[in-house]
Amino acid sequence: MIRLVSFFLLTFLATTACEKTLPPLPDNSAILDGPIEGLSTEENRRFLAGDVAFNDDVFTSATGLGPLFVSTSCGSCHAGDGKGHPFTILTRFGQSDDAGNQFLHLGGPQLQHRALPGFAPEQIPIGATFTRLLPPANTGLGFLEMVPDTDLLSLSDPDDADGDGISGRPNWVLLPDYTIPRPDVLTQNGMYIGRFGKKSAVYDLLQQTARAYNQDMGIVSSYEPFDTYSGQAFDPEVSNQTVQNVVFYLRTLKTPIPREQGDTEISAGKILFEEIGCAECHRPMLQTGPSPIAALAYREIHPYTDLLLHDMGPGLDDGYTEGSATSAEWRTPPLWGLGLSKDAQGGRYFLLHDGRAGSIEAAILLHGGEGSQSRQAFNQLSTTAKAQLLAFLESL
Repeated sequence: MIRLVSFFLLTFLATTACEKTLPPLPDNSAILDGPIEGLSTEENRRFLAGDVAFNDDVFTSATGLGPLFVSTSCGSCHAGDGKGHPFTILTRFGQSDDAGNQFLHLGGPQLQHRALPGFAPEQIPIGATFTRLLPPANTGLGFLEMVPDTDLLSLSDPDDADGDGISGRPNWVLLPDYTIPRPDVLTQNGMYIGRFGKKSAVYDLLQQTARAYNQDMGIVSSYEPFDTYSGQAFDPEVSNQTVQNVVFYLRTLKTPIPREQGDTEISAGKILFEEIGCAECHRPMLQTGPSPIAALAYREIHPYTDLLLHDMGPGLDDGYTEGSATSAEWRTPPLWGLGLSKDAQGGRYFLLHDGRAGSIEAAILLHGGEGSQSRQAFNQLSTTAKAQLLAFLESL
């Protein structure tokens, strides 16, 4: 009897000790990772398979890495599916206008600045223009992919016909031969509306994923079969199933969950956000259309973007571009998840396309071109009103 009591006592003590030493799970609103609601059992299985391929698969020379590369895994540039850090910044080079990239034969558009032993990393060619781009956050991408082209065109005003100083437009891009256009797609002179990347030069998440394998890790697939070092075609080093699993993972990552929305200061900041014109480009609400993934179809989303290009003035003009965008035009970045960005960036903010802004306020103050009016209106706010607006942005 004594031994039985001792057994239960030890079991109780061990259990309570574990409960006290294990850290509490973070609130779902504090993390970016996780699947969207409404996936089937099979879809959740595919999500987990893509999660493993994205975050756990680390490539080596034995599994296809390189010989030139930027990173050894997908997750190393997107910690917790969040924004990248200056240590993981990407360099693109070669194109200064819509005439196309004239340095593709010299390794453009992506600079592979690392190499396996015995190989020399790439250098930016003499005469090539270039820019540095932070890896973006991954969450909510499947919803953005499903916003109909017609909706994006309805937000477009390339000639500023309404005279509000905002003239967003789509980036019309050519598609790789492996991309299958969506059923509701619109075309213009054989080109399609891009919606991913800093310049909206990427059409869909398959193109984004296949190029990341090839350009970032030097991994050949059947989609992108050419080795970045030699330019020659090779047998695939990653299976189509793995690539498609990663695509599915990116499509079904949840949207960031806003925090403290009942706070009166945050509610006041939301009103100010619209009053000073930020919502003209950072559209609070979009609607998805049909999707083969039922959980993505016909959903109201709140990404705070219009996915269009806007001229942001000479201060943000790096002299490099992609597709039909000018070098001063940038896609409106989604603001959902903004307040969680620093969690993936080492505890501080690195904002704008190249991370030059160390705070949300600094990013606002660097807006030029079509963002000038909102920047000026922000500057005219009282100290209290500025704090309310920044608190709202932190809550997203």
